Amino acid sequence: MTSDTPQRLTLTRPDDWHLHLRDGAALEAVVADSARQFARAIVMPNLKPPVTTTDAAVAYRDRILAALRQAGGDVTAFDPLMTLYLTDNMPADEIRRAKASGVVKAVKLYPAGATTNSDAGVTDLLGRCAPVLEALQREDMPLLVHGEVTDPSTDVFDREALFIDQVMIPLRRAFPALKVVFEHITTRDGAHYVRDAEGPVAATITPQHLLYNRNALFIGGVRPHWYCLPILKREVHREALVEVATSGNPRFFLGTDSAPHARGLKEHACGCAGCYTALHAMPLYAMAFEKAGRLEALDDFASRFGPEFYGLPRNTGTLVLERVPTVVPDELPFGATTIVPLAAGETLDWRVAAG
Repeated sequence: MTSDTPQRLTLTRPDDWHLHLRDGAALEAVVADSARQFARAIVMPNLKPPVTTTDAAVAYRDRILAALRQAGGDVTAFDPLMTLYLTDNMPADEIRRAKASGVVKAVKLYPAGATTNSDAGVTDLLGRCAPVLEALQREDMPLLVHGEVTDPSTDVFDREALFIDQVMIPLRRAFPALKVVFEHITTRDGAHYVRDAEGPVAATITPQHLLYNRNALFIGGVRPHWYCLPILKREVHREALVEVATSGNPRFFLGTDSAPHARGLKEHACGCAGCYTALHAMPLYAMAFEKAGRLEALDDFASRFGPEFYGLPRNTGTLVLERVPTVVPDELPFGATTIVPLAAGETLDWRVAAG
């Protein structure tokens, strides 16, 4: 450490543009972790049953704020931005209702079977969903895509690259003015596609995909708490993600994809996909950017580019990180059970300053 190494980092208060909060006791256990760091969050709709209507999204938002209040959080300082779960049968008029609500900000595409609670997802995007896509384009509401094909014959490490050819390129050709967020990109293919694509296209990037490659899944044995979908990839892909995330390109911004699962459901014969990072997201991102020698680029990635893409104002508050070595807890309360955060037991270089 040199004398000019920063000891404190003041950021415009960031937003999380991809977050899973679950419901019920699980929601109450995790929501305050996000609210401590982020002013707003795009909340995923893959509950059971999924959030497919504006009325359901408004009711879910009410539950989120009630859970935050129950956890002792400041409900005036955290704004859940809601999404709808796209299905083959969604009526196009639901987009008009969503836009008019003021609280629904996007629609989420899960290819059927792609990830947790995605069984009700889309089977025919450009066919059965075309009226909804037209309405989204007309209302200037983003489509958020889980960018993997789900053909079981496709190698899990190739699913994102094939999604670009089979879904993204035809989608952009059919709806060139549609805002699309390619969520949690994991490959050089995804990074370069978003960087070079024509029209309103952006991408979110998670902390785990900036910090780890697929070796992290197998150090000392199979490590289920590093397992997420899309799965961690080769080092060449991690390097490409770091390059675009730290480049100052406004198409790339923060989305944790923090996805809580009970410890027993992760450490299981068929463990759930998802990494819990809401507890320590900003310290993780700070480590990734500092390792790349681009700590000064974190503010734009975390706090500027997302609001610009969504057409929302930038936050006016601040978040302060301080350089204090901090050990990630081995586990956290999670309703009647526990949850294991990503990098449990490891020491992070940064923490969120109190106050």
